[in-house]
Amino acid sequence: MNIGITGCAGFLGSHLVDALLKRGHTVIGIDNLSMGLIDNMHHNFDNPRFSFFEVDVRDISAMRSHFRGCNVIAHLAAYKIPRYGNAIDTLLINNQGAHNVLEIARENRSKVVLASTSDVYGKNPTLPFHEEGDLVIGPSTVSRWSYAVSKLFDEHLAFAYQAEYGFPVVNLRFFGSYGPRHHLSWWGGPQSVFISQILKDEEITIHGDGQQTRSFTYVSDTVDGIVASIERDEANGHIFNIGNTREISIVELARLINALCGRSGDPKMAFIPYSSFSGGKYEDVRRRIPDISKARKILDFHPGIGMEQGLAATIEWQRKKVV
Repeated sequence: MNIGITGCAGFLGSHLVDALLKRGHTVIGIDNLSMGLIDNMHHNFDNPRFSFFEVDVRDISAMRSHFRGCNVIAHLAAYKIPRYGNAIDTLLINNQGAHNVLEIARENRSKVVLASTSDVYGKNPTLPFHEEGDLVIGPSTVSRWSYAVSKLFDEHLAFAYQAEYGFPVVNLRFFGSYGPRHHLSWWGGPQSVFISQILKDEEITIHGDGQQTRSFTYVSDTVDGIVASIERDEANGHIFNIGNTREISIVELARLINALCGRSGDPKMAFIPYSSFSGGKYEDVRRRIPDISKARKILDFHPGIGMEQGLAATIEWQRKKVV
């Protein structure tokens, strides 16, 4: 197939390019390089089945030109949780990007696989999170929820386009993807920050009390879920949780990474109160773990990389990046 990818120079996007090229597909990737890196893609530049264009997802004319003839568009480009501001960018970039992708898909009759987020479950107390579960979003006065709301809007918009225009869409809710090429800031998640801080013998910065729990998914497992959603017609019209079901607290994650980095004893940790984020208004999700039974059944999705194995590979990669 001819497959378009937005955000192809980013963490997930660049790994998805690798996987699709290995499976014989032709890939047309766009990225504005605001967060993605050319280095993530350079090994594919000699591949005649890969084309890259520096384009912003808000530029529909350029996207329309490059994605003409694509059978599928995987929309991964996004702006993330505004811990330190940028709620306007989060809302508008995510809305405009998804709208443009869906408009182009309508014109081309292309399938769309849209990257959503586990954040849409918000404060739902019923665990594990199931795709048909309630989405309990916090108040609009707390900008932290703007990312979840933007992605939830994208999901609704995608299904509305499917219903109105008849082309297939798939929405994927990712749970804590990590691995080589992840961004070395909070944009990449806590594991990327913790690894850098431990390797530099710095204090690990823990937001809140550190007892909030997450599930983390190694990048190759996440990409397997995306590829299956692209290739399988059975995925069309569905939402899928793509994640690992192992639950770990943030404090325990810090301790595990510390040990895997070869450090003995408890790591040095600095607890940062939520009051320091977003003008003192910040809410966190206390527990986050997916029900992946639907993805197992329809996508044959079976995450196989354990956290110790995945973190060890990530640490090995990150040692070369931290100076």
